[in-house]
Amino acid sequence: MKLVRFGDLGAEKPGLIDSDGRVRDLSAHVSDISGASLDRETLARLRALETASLPLAPEGVRLGAPVSRPWSFIAVGLNYADHARETGQEIPTEPILFNKLGNTVSGPYDDVIYPKNANRMDWELEIAFVMGKRARYVEEKDAMDYVAGYCICNDVSERRFQMKRNGQWMKGKCAETFAPLGPWLVTTDEIDPSNLAMELKVNGEVRQKGSTSTMIFSIPYLVAYITQFCVLEAGDVVTTGTPPGVGSGMKPPQYLQAGDVMELTIQGLGTQRQKVVPFTG
Repeated sequence: MKLVRFGDLGAEKPGLIDSDGRVRDLSAHVSDISGASLDRETLARLRALETASLPLAPEGVRLGAPVSRPWSFIAVGLNYADHARETGQEIPTEPILFNKLGNTVSGPYDDVIYPKNANRMDWELEIAFVMGKRARYVEEKDAMDYVAGYCICNDVSERRFQMKRNGQWMKGKCAETFAPLGPWLVTTDEIDPSNLAMELKVNGEVRQKGSTSTMIFSIPYLVAYITQFCVLEAGDVVTTGTPPGVGSGMKPPQYLQAGDVMELTIQGLGTQRQKVVPFTG
């Protein structure tokens, strides 16, 4: 299934994408696409529905993030060797973990706000996974039993805040709108995430091109690794790192400006599109 949340910001309804690409309303069957509705039993019940009998959402309706605000949002740094090299950093021997905040999440086509006092705003195309049940001390062989599905994440970053303001990376990762998710949450039965083509464009020009096959640490490994340090709850989001082509790795570096448009595509997971807009207060 391709699960979505549609409607005005803060008032999204649960839905799914039918075989013709239309949004169908799931409100009569679940209250939201969240941790409470991502367990295997609920997903099986939704999968068994007669899709054609579900009400259609209004034509052209806004899509929100395909999962409601997560309890925890964990990100993996430098998980592609060629991206580590372009940033001049060593290839990690263990996953690098940092936090984004739940309130960074926005819809796949919503504007991205240029933060106040920022000047090195960057893009990062990533595949994220969403947990389907509570996970603690998971073994790698069992990891996929805990994952509900996958979606695109734009791990938007402010590099000066991240690298020059001392302390944790999260300073450059947690501005509002810095985690567009979606357009869909694709359930694990529909797609194999291990070899998906990835592409990001800025103003129509390809900046990132890669494949999930070149990740250093696989999704099952990440589930097992992260849950040795913390408990992941159903509905939590983990975004898994970016391939090469970020603006800070270019020579000379190229950063986003207000008015720029980002387009992000991962095979089988759809396409996002965001415009960068200035902070207005």
